[in-house]
This record gives sequence, C-alpha cells and structure tokens, in this order.
Amino acid sequence: MVSIHIRGLVKRFGEVVALNHLDLDIAAGELFFLLGPSGCGKTTLLRAIAGFHLPDAGTIKFDGDDVTKVAPHKRETGMMFQSYALWPHLNVFRNVAFGLEERRLAKPEIKRRVDEALAMVKMDGLGPRRINQLSGGQQQRVALARALVIRPRCLLLDEPLSNLDSKLRIEMRSEIRRICKEFGLTAIYVTHDQKEALSMADRMAILDAGNIAQIGTPEELYRRPRSAFVAGFVGETNLIPGTLTSVSGENYYIRTAVGELVGRVVSPDWQPAQGEAVTLSIRPECLSIDSDPPLQNPIAGRLTESIYLGETAQYALKCAGREEAVHISELNPRRVIRDTGAAFYATALPEDIVILPAS
Repeated sequence: MVSIHIRGLVKRFGEVVALNHLDLDIAAGELFFLLGPSGCGKTTLLRAIAGFHLPDAGTIKFDGDDVTKVAPHKRETGMMFQSYALWPHLNVFRNVAFGLEERRLAKPEIKRRVDEALAMVKMDGLGPRRINQLSGGQQQRVALARALVIRPRCLLLDEPLSNLDSKLRIEMRSEIRRICKEFGLTAIYVTHDQKEALSMADRMAILDAGNIAQIGTPEELYRRPRSAFVAGFVGETNLIPGTLTSVSGENYYIRTAVGELVGRVVSPDWQPAQGEAVTLSIRPECLSIDSDPPLQNPIAGRLTESIYLGETAQYALKCAGREEAVHISELNPRRVIRDTGAAFYATALPEDIVILPAS
C-alpha cells in the first residue's frame, strides 16, 4: 500500500501537451479512477506513474520516495492491460509465475505465491490449463493474478474490462474492487466507461486536454459537478443556457429560452452575479413529465420520442426556442406515455437544477 503524490507533471509529444502541469494526490489503499474523453491524457498519466513515459517536468512520489526517473521494474507496480498481454505458449501457472521467475525467486516460493494469487482471483486448480482453453473472463483473472503475484506497491489498470461482454464486466468490477479492498491495495484505474467508474471508485478525476477538470467521489462528481464539461461527461444531462435574474436564499432564478427556472449553486468556489450568463444542468432522471403545468419550473414542449426499456421509460420533449430536445428518464414506469406530438410539461425540483458557469 502506497500513497502517490504528483506535482507539476508535464508530458509533451511533439507539439501536443498530453499532461499540463498536473497535480494529484492519491491516498494509500484508495481505488482511484482516471476518466475522460479520448486524448485527454489519462493513459499517458497512468504510463508516467508506471515509468513507461518519462515526464518533461514535474515529480512523482510513492510515499516520500521520488520515483520520477526510476525504471519501471524498480517501482514495484503491477499493471493490467486492455489486451491481457498473456503468453499463449505458456500455461496459466507459468503466465502468473513469469514476474517471479524474472526476480529469480526459489521454486517453492514461486509455487506458493502463484497458488495464492490464483486463489485470490478464484482460479484455484487451473494452473495447468492453457490460455486458449480459457474464457475471456478467465483470461482477465489470470492477468489480474499475474499483476498481484509480485505483491505490488500499487496496481495500475488500463481499461482492463473493455474486451469483456456486459455480464462479465459487471462480475469483474466486483472482483477487482473486492481484491483491492481485501488486500489494501492502492489502485489507479483508467476507463472511458462512466458506470464502471461510478460503481467502483473511491474517488475519481475527470481529465480534459491534459488538465484535471474535477476530483471527487462518484457522488460529488455526479450530483455536484463544477462545470458543464464534467456534468455532460459523467452520466447524461440536459444543459440549458440562461441568465441569472435574482436570488432568494438558496434559490437562484434563471431566465432561459424555455422559461424561468429556479436552481441551486453547488460549487463552494463560485457565485454568479446578477445578469451573468450561466448554464443549467438537469439530469434526465430528475425530471418528471405531466400533461398539467407544474407550480414551479415548468418546461413546456411536445413529445417527440417515447422509449420503453423495462426498468425505465425515456422521453424527449421538443421545446420552443431550443434546438435540442429535453430528455426525461422515468424509473419503474407504471405506464408509458405514447402520445407523440402532444403537449406536455417537464419539471424538476430546484435542488436538482445545478447552476454552472456558462459553457
């Protein structure tokens, strides 16, 4: 278990700045996620921590040890790749034992530790099995055992579940989190899958063009985003531009193209001034739909789409003065509205309308 402290990290590839003076602290034993769009710098950051990329500036410390220029094999990190990177000509046991053999451990110690690692990932007794005889989920468990068998100070995971089907992904999410917590591992996990991050992370960082847009728990980033970029990237949301007209206690009154809406400011570091342009973020599940106008926060429009998904019903409402439809998601719908073209109202509580700086 190790804490990681990054200060002023810069990495360039030619004219492209992949990491832009980045600062980050990860606590010992934390399951920390790096999330962001393609090209945002998340994999570059992971590979810099692993030692595969030498930064152009800045420092990386494991606890108090400066490892910025330490070779990858001396950092004592275990890494899981998207491709598994297993040796097809070696059986399960030899694949897991590879790192220990490279470290020239005694054969009895290698056997003991490989058996322990396979038990950790629920692959007991499968040491003699060939790699091509395993399912995708089993191969992923072997890759995890190989990363764990060296007893790393830190576990690094680069989109490890992206090649699995949805059922296996959900199963392996639970397994990876269980192992990390049971054995007190510090883990840094790169993914583009928001649900994966929300369901597994202790904390997560959203990266944008080599910068950290926001760090927080999954709940903080989902419920209290600090920018339209974060709100739009973590889950689904409706972004509505407007202008602040007045404030009454916690309620902020915003003039928008769909009418006056009342929302809340959730960021402790920002307060809009009267007349300032802002952006409203309203999650689809925070909106309800009805044919009668609500007393507060009415959003009038015509139903253009109705999709039934069993556990949810999804609606799209086309509003005058707004090009994009307002999306609504109803959990456990008792009935599904099918009146396409009819007039309806959407509404949300003020505490579910998040006011952000103008995007």
